[in-house]
Amino acid sequence: MSKILLVEDDQANRELLARYLTLLGYRIVLALDGAQAVQLAQTERPDLILMDMRLPVMDGWEATRRIKAGTMTSTIPVMALTAYAMDDERRRCLEAGCDDYETKPLEFPRLLAKLRSILNTTTG
Repeated sequence: MSKILLVEDDQANRELLARYLTLLGYRIVLALDGAQAVQLAQTERPDLILMDMRLPVMDGWEATRRIKAGTMTSTIPVMALTAYAMDDERRRCLEAGCDDYETKPLEFPRLLAKLRSILNTTTG
């Protein structure tokens, strides 16, 4: 069973996505801000991180840069979740180190296909 670190400060979004992924059999670890995400990436070693980009304390771009710079966390795939669909936003997420990008509101079938693809690539 794959472990996913879900980083989302909006309670409704966090609960909905966590419930959906749990029902599909994923183990979910929750972070409410970017600083907590960096810490949990190190201690929990998730198989994948779903990272909201607009977060309190430390935004998702900085949190992703720190996770990707860490020796123990650099290989953890990060998927950006953002409400902004512009090409500049996508580029900014990828430059920060995100491996993929998904816009909100989330389309669950597409998100699930991306998750499975990433997890199959990284966990074999």
